[in-house]
Amino acid sequence: MELFLETARLALRRFTIEDVDAMYALDNDPRVTRFINGGAPVDRAYIAEDLIPHYLTHYERFEGYGFWAAEERDTGAFLGWFHFRPEEDAPADEPELGYRLNHGAWGKGYATEGSLALLHKGFTELGVRRVVAYTMAVNERSRRVMEKVGMRFVRAFHEDWAEPIEGAEHGEVEYAITRAEWANRP
Repeated sequence: MELFLETARLALRRFTIEDVDAMYALDNDPRVTRFINGGAPVDRAYIAEDLIPHYLTHYERFEGYGFWAAEERDTGAFLGWFHFRPEEDAPADEPELGYRLNHGAWGKGYATEGSLALLHKGFTELGVRRVVAYTMAVNERSRRVMEKVGMRFVRAFHEDWAEPIEGAEHGEVEYAITRAEWANRP
């Protein structure tokens, strides 16, 4: 296991192909994927042959960035993942923060704890200038996490969904925090 970051309760590590079953369970819980794909099931072959291999490419492309499996430090239980990586056409010093956790991990502060640790690492070690995060406007839980970690609302916008899911009519939201805002937070 290649550890990337630890917090009081979390261990973030690189994904491996051995994570297929855990990711399959995560991505097939309709409560977890409600704001991703409307809760539709995901094929195990897609996870094994496309998704995890895609995650693995980020470790070589961007030093210090990527998709990180999140485990409970004390038990090693798979909780979900965080990502901290530049978007396709974004500058390397402006990564996107994201997270997806098992339903059983909700409401326990894990998303906030992992996000704060990634923001700290980004601003203090990786030379990050600005971090962005996106979610559906109706995803109140995710928006609360973004606000708790000091991110500010930037804009609302609408995506072109090939197959719109419930809530898509309300659009998406972008949040962000700059290095200066991070340094001056209370």
